[in-house]
Amino acid sequence: MKNIAPVLVLALCLASPAFAQNTTAPAPENQEQLAATLRDTRAAAERGDAAAQNNLGEAYLNGRGVPQDDAQAVAWFRKAAEQGNASGQNNLGLMYDTGRSVEQNDAQAVTWYRKAAEQGHAVAQNRLGWMYDTNRGVAGDEADKSWFGKILSRMEPARNDAQAVLWFRKAAEQGDSYGQSNLGAMYLAGRGVRRDVVQALYWFRNAAEQGNALGQYDLGMMYAEGRGVAQDDAQAVAWYRKAADQGFPFAQYELGMMCAEGRGVARDDAQAIAWYRKAAEQGYAEAQEALRKMEASGRGK
Repeated sequence: MKNIAPVLVLALCLASPAFAQNTTAPAPENQEQLAATLRDTRAAAERGDAAAQNNLGEAYLNGRGVPQDDAQAVAWFRKAAEQGNASGQNNLGLMYDTGRSVEQNDAQAVTWYRKAAEQGHAVAQNRLGWMYDTNRGVAGDEADKSWFGKILSRMEPARNDAQAVLWFRKAAEQGDSYGQSNLGAMYLAGRGVRRDVVQALYWFRNAAEQGNALGQYDLGMMYAEGRGVAQDDAQAVAWYRKAADQGFPFAQYELGMMCAEGRGVARDDAQAIAWYRKAAEQGYAEAQEALRKMEASGRGK
């Protein structure tokens, strides 16, 4: 059976979408209400209301009722953040993280994430965990000051696994599905915490049941390999499908493979090719290779 590694790196890249983009135009009957709400929000923001300032920043960020404008979004997020508004701090951190209308700056991202995280903002806690895990904008893990730790730090990049776990856990325990998926991945890999497949399964399931595509993929992986749970291809397929239907390429590839091999589902080459193609079109190299091989062999025609 293929050994499927936890998608920790991808989990961290997807660890809570940077911003929720609203691409649906308001219905005509809602446009007047939206305009009125925005007028009230702007008036409150200009009076110095921090929550309104953050909301106005989000309106500019998403082009909701106003022309989309990252610079205006940053300006209003900063006003909210400097007043101590946790959502504004998180959003300003995200702008620095992604380099939107400001010069990309990991240290500034960490500064603002930390301010929000210390106020209990779950998304910021997860994002701060991600920064620690990827050693972006943070110093090396200072927990190990022993001579061995100092020597080891010269042999490999500084690791911040313990801090990453700490913040992922704070987010996870508040119900943040990305924090739950990331914490599960740390348990599965034994990074910053003793390896524990039962705990990994627990957190993956929590994320999956909230509709988190990464958690659904991870839970499918656990069923496919029988890690912390009885091996069950049908359950693996069910969870892979949920993630695949959300456009998650790793799950699309795995679902294609299950269809190609007849595991947990009737063998169906046409479906295998369809799922491989979806993943391949997102640039997933293994899916591209699997698709090439199936097409070359004439399967699925």
